[in-house]
Amino acid sequence: MKQLVLSIGTFLILFSCNRNKFAHDASGTFEATEVIVSSETNGKLESFQLTEGTVLAKDQVIGYVDSVQLYLKKKQLLANHKAIQVKRPDISVQVSSIKEQIAKAEFEKRRIQRLLQDNAATQKQLDDANSEIEVLKKSLNGQINSLSTSVNGLNEETNTNDVQIAQIEDQLKKCKIINPIQGTVLNKYVEEKEIVTQGKALYKIADTKNLFLRAYIVSEQLEKVKIGQKVTVYINVSKDKQKSYPGKITWISNKAEFTPKTIQTQEERQNLVYAVKIEVKNTDGLIKIGMYGDVDFR
Repeated sequence: MKQLVLSIGTFLILFSCNRNKFAHDASGTFEATEVIVSSETNGKLESFQLTEGTVLAKDQVIGYVDSVQLYLKKKQLLANHKAIQVKRPDISVQVSSIKEQIAKAEFEKRRIQRLLQDNAATQKQLDDANSEIEVLKKSLNGQINSLSTSVNGLNEETNTNDVQIAQIEDQLKKCKIINPIQGTVLNKYVEEKEIVTQGKALYKIADTKNLFLRAYIVSEQLEKVKIGQKVTVYINVSKDKQKSYPGKITWISNKAEFTPKTIQTQEERQNLVYAVKIEVKNTDGLIKIGMYGDVDFR
């Protein structure tokens, strides 16, 4: 019995020493900014060369959805655009003939005016010349109005066609699968040649270079922390060794919550804690999502 009591006592002492070996102000788990990338269109996934664990760059094209029909539709609309331009009248060319007639009529009018001064022409000849000029000018205005109406109609037709081209170009752009952030692929949900629909999740990616430690503190520690504060974050690299990283507090919860089951705080008798988020640069890649970490606010 004495030996059993001694063994239990020795275990408790060793356990207590082990817990206090890495005593820190708070602890928590690491999180990352995760993005689920979804399809923006419907069709067959023609190319999707992606594996879980792959590191992708921001704006990297990683695949595309079938876009043949959209491409053909765009070609048709571009052909329509050219056809509309061919039908567009050149007003200056169309009215050049009647303007030339008006110029000749005005020249004739001036000639008659000179003759009339010398009594070599009659007033009726001058009146007839004025009437001819008036008729020609009315004809010119009518022709310009008619051509302008035609041009306006063609402009509206062109604008409608251009809007359709812009819509097709937007749809073609959405056929490309472009990675939104630099990070590591966590999950892949579809395979190449599958049919996808708009909004269907394709893969999940996380920024594993910029992580956050979500730690929990008790109310007595609130006065020791503030947003923007520099702190030191630790991870266990072995049973008896920790590695430190510089960190910065980016968020402090303004609401208390019950202690999460996965978190052990040093003040275990207190049930309510406050969450804080600490930004950590994962420069060496040792920190993993979900890994436990500790933090010192000093």
